[in-house]
Parts: sequence; C-alpha cells; structure tokens
Amino acid sequence: MFDLDQLFQKSELIPVIIQDADTLEVLMLGFTNKEAVELTLKTKTAWFWSRSRQKLWNKGETSGHFLHVERMVTDCDTDTLLYFCHPVGPTCHTGARSCFFREISMEE
Repeated sequence: MFDLDQLFQKSELIPVIIQDADTLEVLMLGFTNKEAVELTLKTKTAWFWSRSRQKLWNKGETSGHFLHVERMVTDCDTDTLLYFCHPVGPTCHTGARSCFFREISMEE
C-alpha cells in the first residue's frame, strides 16, 4: 500500500490533474490535501481543497457533475497527482467540458 504521507512532504497542498479516463483529455487542475485524498480513495469520487473557500469539497456536490475516479497515479517526485476519471457532465464551473478552453495565441 502506498504511504500517502510521501505526497505531502514538501507541502500540505499538492496539485491534482484530472484527466478523462476514456479520452485522456485534461479536464481540470485542482489542489488536494491528505484528507481530500483519503476521501477520494474512500468514495471513489474526486475531493479537493478549495483554496478560495478554505474547505474540502467534493466535485459535483452542488452541480451533480461528479468525477468518478478510476485510477490515481503520482509523478516521479511524488508531489503531484493524476486522477483518471469518468466525469458526469461538464467539469468546468462555466459549463464547459474542460477547464482548458481559452486559447492563447502563439502569434506576435
């Protein structure tokens, strides 16, 4: 069993990337703490730490757009998580499928 304390040696909050388990599309980036990871493992839905609200939140708790977590992996430095999820509805609070939809022009 993986020791979750390894994830939080550098910081109490770490980034977690959400990717669609079927399409591999990147859906969002959030932040998590140890308690949120434990809740994610227990409920199989994505939990985060809301930096703006300063509290735990289960993605979908108000919208119904839950992220059902199929698999969790960590990066080589053990300070970032990647969740492969099955989203129910749009992931972004704007109603977009992904939070990554605003293109920045690479032209001068």
